[in-house]
Amino acid sequence: MLGKLTLAAIPYHDPIVMGAVVGSVLLGLLILGLITYFRKWPYLWREWLTSVDHKRIGVMYIIVALIMLLRGFSDAILMRSQQAIAMGASQGFLPPDHFNQIFSAHGTIMILFMAMPFLTGLMNIVVPQQIGARDVAFPFLNAVSLWLTVAGALLVMVSLGVGEFSKAGWSGYAPLTERAFSPGTGVDYWLWSLQIAGVGSVLTGVNFLVTVLMMRAPGLRLMRLPLFTWTSIFTNVLLIFSFPVLTVALALVALDRYLGMHFFSNGFGGNMMLYTNLFWTWGHPEVYIVILPAFGVFSEVVATFSSKRIFGYTSLVYATAAIMFLSFAVWVHHFFTMGASVNVNIFFGISTMLIAIPTGVKVFNWLFTMYRGRIRLTTPLYWTIGFLTTFVLGGLTGVLMSIPPADYVVHNSLFLIAHFHNMLIPGTLFGFLAGYVYWFPKAFGFTLDETWGKRTFWCWLIGFYLAFVPLYILGFMGMPRRLQHYDNPAWQPLLIIAAVGTLIILCGIGCMLMQLVVSLKNRQANLDVTGDPWDGRTLEWATSSPPAIYNFATIPVVHDIDAFWDMKEKGIAYARPDHYEDIEMPKNTGYGFIIGILAFLFGFAMIWHIWWLALTGLLGIVVAVIARAGDDDIHYVIPAAEVERIENQRRQAMAAAPAGS
Repeated sequence: MLGKLTLAAIPYHDPIVMGAVVGSVLLGLLILGLITYFRKWPYLWREWLTSVDHKRIGVMYIIVALIMLLRGFSDAILMRSQQAIAMGASQGFLPPDHFNQIFSAHGTIMILFMAMPFLTGLMNIVVPQQIGARDVAFPFLNAVSLWLTVAGALLVMVSLGVGEFSKAGWSGYAPLTERAFSPGTGVDYWLWSLQIAGVGSVLTGVNFLVTVLMMRAPGLRLMRLPLFTWTSIFTNVLLIFSFPVLTVALALVALDRYLGMHFFSNGFGGNMMLYTNLFWTWGHPEVYIVILPAFGVFSEVVATFSSKRIFGYTSLVYATAAIMFLSFAVWVHHFFTMGASVNVNIFFGISTMLIAIPTGVKVFNWLFTMYRGRIRLTTPLYWTIGFLTTFVLGGLTGVLMSIPPADYVVHNSLFLIAHFHNMLIPGTLFGFLAGYVYWFPKAFGFTLDETWGKRTFWCWLIGFYLAFVPLYILGFMGMPRRLQHYDNPAWQPLLIIAAVGTLIILCGIGCMLMQLVVSLKNRQANLDVTGDPWDGRTLEWATSSPPAIYNFATIPVVHDIDAFWDMKEKGIAYARPDHYEDIEMPKNTGYGFIIGILAFLFGFAMIWHIWWLALTGLLGIVVAVIARAGDDDIHYVIPAAEVERIENQRRQAMAAAPAGS
């Protein structure tokens, strides 16, 4: 009836796991109790869980990302703490199996379930408003993508207390994922969480590419698009072309594990290097999937807080396009050590060096934008400047590792871990946190507290250098990555420094939470009703903060690259329309939420071989999709009189607002 699932699947013997499980369950029960006490279930169902509004979907994506950031970072604390004390006679507090699960979960969570939802959330909130659209092209598909991502994240979270997570690393190299080497459910949790969330990511890519190409405001030619929208285009092209490769690779792993096939078993006619090539054919474009939207955020932030047009707009667009194309031509540098021929290594070494050129172009463009600008050192610009200094350091180490002989020496060491984090933390997370602060007023109508925002930044920046610069040194000293225990006393002082850096980053996360609490408390004082909290330059600021459900009362006509700046210079930014028209909007629907629940049940059932539940979940998804497709009542109309009333309220609030609010 329940397949392989028994009470023995719950790790009662592990106090660390059970402490985390009990704490998570109690916190969840507290939240559910508060929602019930304040009778918010009808509101949550009506306005959020069933929403197809791109803005609310974006907010929910970011909430998921922040929750998974806490989970992924807790894994980082455990790893650094273990390595700081597990020297010589001390075995630390994490047994090898648990340590392997933690580093596998950390990588999986941070890339797939923190960075991916964060970037998708920012795209959801911002892109339709930047292009003058009232929503995305396929609002229901957008909701389905969200709930598939949530389903995948829930599978990762459930693995904490029911069964185990993969011990084969976040990349799941063969033959470690074969059932002979991983007979438990860990690899299956990893497999189905990635597969389900990956489907949602592909649907997101199709949705946003169609949205930008087909729903732009009149006059918004491609070379007038805001740079965040441009980076979103390239990101979604990468999503569409790379994620199907991962889907196929995971499907082959599933066939190996469930049906006894041997696609990746060398001893049975398979080839484990086939998996390595497939994974990194997806894996390296994935690095740019999460980093390109951050580049778009930095472009918007630098222009706004330098009070200048972005320097070299055209070159930034073409440099981003070059990065997109080259990202598909460098995957072999992830396994220079695995026996490829000299010619192959030379080709991929050169292509890796080439990708540094368009990245360098972007850095110079941002610096020249700030040059002689009227710079305001706000929190988003702090994140940007921190990114520029830190990312260049990581890029230099990347150029070093693009040389195959040098990579051969440091590839399996902590030097590589330091480089990887040196690119992704400032290049991705700093960008997303800059976008979080920069566009928070656009989502909620009030700004975040600057003092706590800057404290967050300094904790992250100082903590980052303390946590990862020692790893460069340890890599040159010969310390391999993924060590649960070691016997070299020369390594321990640097590992202790790295652990201290991790704790300082934890203080940064605490400051970020405090920033939100303080800002909520002072939200009336920070209220923005002008629709222009940062003196922004792009089209989304033509809507109020937060925008009405329909975004634009009338669709604007674009005449320049910096559309809203152009409107302000002409004195038409807040001009009243000649007349209002009825606006058709998509209705909320619970089908997306239901599909997410069914996808979770399907994945859980496949992991534990509960075949009747897996079949029920799969058929349920098919039925839900057909039912939604047959629903004729999927839109509602906002009458012109109601649109005019909402806009009048907004104008009255603007007129009553204190100067400079």
